[in-house]
Amino acid sequence: MAASASSSSLRVVLIEDSPILCAMLRDMLNELDGVEVVADADGEQAAVAELERQQADVVIVDLELRQGSGLGVLACLQAEPERYGSPRAVVFSNYGHSALRARCKGLGVEYFFDKSFQMDELLEFIQSAAARH
Repeated sequence: MAASASSSSLRVVLIEDSPILCAMLRDMLNELDGVEVVADADGEQAAVAELERQQADVVIVDLELRQGSGLGVLACLQAEPERYGSPRAVVFSNYGHSALRARCKGLGVEYFFDKSFQMDELLEFIQSAAARH
């Protein structure tokens, strides 16, 4: 949302229903070189609208949302990738059982990060993506 951010920044949309975690992640991601969080949303409809508007490079998706689900967001991205700018999708969730991970992979998710212990890995992934952007 910062107008002064470079157009070459990695554009990230953050889909997270916890206001505290969303704010914390936004701050942490915006501190990374070459990364800009351009939008966030806490529900499926809002997420899909932001993704269409922002044409992000990467979307970080929580599966449990205030309205709808992260799976619904991922299904929209898979069904019409060009409508949303074909962003890379990663999941950041507490719900990591194998069947759910497989479903996410089937919906085009590149990586699945567990909120309980993989925050650093998520940040490393985003930093690496920005370096190659």
